[in-house]
Amino acid sequence: MPEHTVRSPLPGVFYRRPAPDQPPFAEEGAAVTADQTIGLVEIMKQYAEVKAGADGSLTAFVAEDQSVLGAGDAVATVDVG
Repeated sequence: MPEHTVRSPLPGVFYRRPAPDQPPFAEEGAAVTADQTIGLVEIMKQYAEVKAGADGSLTAFVAEDQSVLGAGDAVATVDVG
């Protein structure tokens, strides 16, 4: 099965949840669509959505929740199929 690497659109802190008291946008193993939000990147109190970028199954998060990312860093992998 081909694999798609989801990358951070910009540098900042990666969040898997919209807020600390809410569930994650997506879980590993879940089916996702290309335009589905799987996380957020925050820089200077501005948030950018991280989209799956491909239809398939979210196999793994490469980036840990609340980790600091650079632009283009890997966030997750999606099995396309």
